[in-house]
Amino acid sequence: MSKRKSNSVNENPQKRAKKVLDEEESDGSFSDGGLADHLLSEQSANEPVSDAGIVESITLKNFMCHSLLGPFAFGPNVNFVVGNNGSGKSAVLTALIVALGGNAQATNRGSSLKGFVKEGESSADVSITLRNKGRDAYKAEVYGSVITVDLRITREGLRTYKLRSQSGQIVSSKKEELMSILDNFNIQVNNPVSILTQEMSKYFLHSKGEGDKYKFFMKATQLEQMREDYVYIKSTKHVTEDKVGQHSECLKELKRKYLEKEDRYKSLASLDEMHTKLEELQKQMAWALVSEMEKELEPLKEKLRSDKHSTEKYDEKVDEWKNKVEEAERKYKQTQEQLEGLTQQVQELQPKCAELKAEAQRQNSLYKSSEVLFHRFKATLRDLEKDKVQLSSRINDLKLNITQTTGAENQARTTRIEQIQTELEDLKHQISTLGQQIDQYQHASNRAKDEQGKMRREQEVLQRSIDASKRNLRTLENSRSNRLQRFGEHMPALLNAIQETYQKGQFKHKPRGPLGYLISLKDPEMALAIEVCLKGQLLAFTCDNHEDERVLHGLMAKVFKGGRRPTIITSQFLPHVHDTRRKAVNHPEYPSVLQALEIEDPAVANCLIDQKSIESILIIKNRTEARRVMQGKHPPQNCSQAFSKEGDQIFTNRNYSADQSRPKYLSGDVEEEIRHLQREIENQTAQANRFKQQMKKLDDDVKQNEGLLRRTHIEQRTTKDKVTKLQLELTDLNNVEEPQSEDLRPLEEDLQEIDSKILSERAEYEKEQTKMAKLKASYEKADQEYKQHKEKISNIAEDADSIKEELSKTDQEVMKCKHHKKHYETKRSAHVQNIKSLEANLENKMKELEASVSKAREICPERLEVRRTAKSLDTEINRLKIKITNQQEQQGDREEVVRQYHEALENYKNMAQQMKNLNSFIKSLDSVLNQRLQAYADFRRFLSARCKYYFDSMLAQRGYTGSMNFDHKNETLSISVQPGKGTSADSNDMRSLSGGERSFSTVCFVLSLWAITEAPFRCLDEFDVYMDMVNRRISMDMMLKVAAAQRYRQFVFLTPQSMGSLPVSKLICIHRLKDPDRGQNNSDVTTRTSSADS
Repeated sequence: MSKRKSNSVNENPQKRAKKVLDEEESDGSFSDGGLADHLLSEQSANEPVSDAGIVESITLKNFMCHSLLGPFAFGPNVNFVVGNNGSGKSAVLTALIVALGGNAQATNRGSSLKGFVKEGESSADVSITLRNKGRDAYKAEVYGSVITVDLRITREGLRTYKLRSQSGQIVSSKKEELMSILDNFNIQVNNPVSILTQEMSKYFLHSKGEGDKYKFFMKATQLEQMREDYVYIKSTKHVTEDKVGQHSECLKELKRKYLEKEDRYKSLASLDEMHTKLEELQKQMAWALVSEMEKELEPLKEKLRSDKHSTEKYDEKVDEWKNKVEEAERKYKQTQEQLEGLTQQVQELQPKCAELKAEAQRQNSLYKSSEVLFHRFKATLRDLEKDKVQLSSRINDLKLNITQTTGAENQARTTRIEQIQTELEDLKHQISTLGQQIDQYQHASNRAKDEQGKMRREQEVLQRSIDASKRNLRTLENSRSNRLQRFGEHMPALLNAIQETYQKGQFKHKPRGPLGYLISLKDPEMALAIEVCLKGQLLAFTCDNHEDERVLHGLMAKVFKGGRRPTIITSQFLPHVHDTRRKAVNHPEYPSVLQALEIEDPAVANCLIDQKSIESILIIKNRTEARRVMQGKHPPQNCSQAFSKEGDQIFTNRNYSADQSRPKYLSGDVEEEIRHLQREIENQTAQANRFKQQMKKLDDDVKQNEGLLRRTHIEQRTTKDKVTKLQLELTDLNNVEEPQSEDLRPLEEDLQEIDSKILSERAEYEKEQTKMAKLKASYEKADQEYKQHKEKISNIAEDADSIKEELSKTDQEVMKCKHHKKHYETKRSAHVQNIKSLEANLENKMKELEASVSKAREICPERLEVRRTAKSLDTEINRLKIKITNQQEQQGDREEVVRQYHEALENYKNMAQQMKNLNSFIKSLDSVLNQRLQAYADFRRFLSARCKYYFDSMLAQRGYTGSMNFDHKNETLSISVQPGKGTSADSNDMRSLSGGERSFSTVCFVLSLWAITEAPFRCLDEFDVYMDMVNRRISMDMMLKVAAAQRYRQFVFLTPQSMGSLPVSKLICIHRLKDPDRGQNNSDVTTRTSSADS
């Protein structure tokens, strides 16, 4: 990053603030028809002055294929260099880059400078005049208002500079001076936004990589240069640190030599002084030990005071959770009483329900029987009425025709009539019998269908049970080689995923589970009891912290897709099992669940203790003995419940039967469980086969009854047809025959008998009708009472189910509150124990202090204030004793000892000062570098946000929408653009746009980068080459608007277009290059300003 760039914020904050404000205001105020207004506003009295560093003129000689180009007198704001291909536009841009310090590769026009010398010439010259006015002027007293940069490139590729003042005098010929000028003006020839060549534009336009766009952004904003500078600074700091490390070793050696020389130097003092000093040091040593012991006591005292004060907080927490436990237990007891009340109600209502059901069935049977009799009486009465009508008609006919028949014919007809009447009587009896049979067959068929429906439901329940048993059998068979399979087919995959995640370091502590897999039974007979006791905890997992819980949830979501997931219990892992001696049940005969289990992992044991209180649950094999122990006058202390071998749950005031008969997870003999399941499946399959046979028999019964019913109906119809025929024949005989008066007497007697029967049958009919109505009312009443009673039981059962769920939640809440209460009680106990330990330690320290003070007074009665540590005093005492001994043995040459001492001291001081300075420099460098890196990140974020804002604004002028997404971590920049308006369209990648649309989007991007860079001029080569007329016009308007809003900057656009449609403005200069004429110069250019024609 250049010096000017890093300091410009502090040098001229008002100017920079004005520039940013002008850019933001101008971008927000653009409209399609506002170009002329912006350009004509140039006559404003407050017209800004262009920055120092803009190009006032450029001249090329023997450069590339041109003998002479220029001089071009550039305007302070907008400049267009127009001309056909080969006219020299790109040569002007290339000369600008090379003359201002750029290398040949930056121009994309050659690999070395010598390639820019025209063929047949010995050298090429470029002259550029830069403005040097205003507060940013560079050495104005030396150069004046302009600086001319003269570049000469020889055929050999050598480059020489001459920097001239306003008067033409050569001031310098060093490139370093040119770099200082460029740095001062913030001219960035290698910045693609400051000077965007045609090749760079094509590369950027066709670039498909998001990383390339990001690099373009970084280079354009000079963030890349900042990052490289910081990397260089870091590497320099590391080199300095390495040198400091090397010098540290030298310093240690110098210090060692210095101390050796110092010892010899001090040894020159008299032995009396050394003895006196030794005695003084010993006195100081005695009281230094006392001072250190007193200092050691202060933290202990302060810690003891703080811990005693903290005891109240632990007491408050214990009381708080104690109250919560009592409240939860009260709620649990209340819910339990509600459940027991509802259970009692159901038990009391069940016998009554059975009685009502039996009574309803009995009433229904009586009603059906009465209904059969009623219809039978009704049919008989109907037949008698028909007989009466026919007989009365016959008597009347006989009376009329009595004289028309002979005696023999009369006798034959009479015989036939009697025969027909007998047959009719038999047929009527047969019809009545067939009606009863139809009722019987219909009833039997309905009963068989009801049995079918009931058996079909039982068959479905049995089939589900068979499927579940088969799944359990497969699980058990798989668990022969892997016991984990018994806990679910997905459990091995979950444990493998946990292990892999743990090895990657994503778990702080490896989760434990399933808990049932991590425990074993001391007595296999207790498997069912313990399995019923622990229930869902057998499949649960436990985590140490909530972060591990979140990771485990993610693993379960991947393994158990759409299925039920195991429960996760979060509780801190401890290295030891909870101390349950005060709250555990201790029975001389029966073990607790905790005692009946072998648990190696303390985390698993603690989890089960916290969640299920297994230390307070007894296992008693015999259920009768369990009831006696638990429901006697004196139940075991600390025992909350007990379980029998059969899985029955016994409390002090109630008991519940288990809903399973065999263990599923904890059985030790897998083969026996497999055999049991196989036998159970065989039994269930046999039962299913029996069901099928019964269903087949019922099907046969239904078919048989329905066949009989059909045949009986047919026979009944046939019989009725016979009756009809006989009645017709009888009618015919009665119509023909004229009986004698003696023949009418039996008919009249029969008529009287029929009348008598009608009266009798009608009475029976009415009686049976009344009886049937009463029985129907009784049945409906009984059935209504039964349904109401049954619905009442169902409602109570539904209420009981919801209360059971509430009871389970309340039970969990009780366990949770007890767990927290136990947690704080344990912490309080540990805290109190810690206080006692502190008090005992403090008491021992006080005794040691008293002994140390007594010993110090023996050595020195008056207490001394000592600042040195006992360790340093002891070291010096030992060294002094050795010196005294050595001094007594021999004395060295005094002058040589003194000289060596001063020399070693001087060397050590010099090296120590150097080390101090270097360490201070490294520390300061670290601080500054950290600040700079933070500022770099903030600056990058600020520039990204501004670039997004300008990009959206530019696109909006064309009616486009789009987005610009920076990923600073992966160093990518993705740009998506959607032509046209409307929110329904999706944004497209720039590669899917047409050439014109992509060029327009690229222009928007470049203009957005212009808005956030600070170079005094911008050059753009053939920006519109791939645009259609519409996008070219819009892009041109946008760039002119930007230029009009930033008149303190200079803009140079190179284009093959004529630019004849531009508005007239003194801010716009158009430099027209003549078509190429090889071998001749192209110095004639046409410059158009406000006076030029359009």
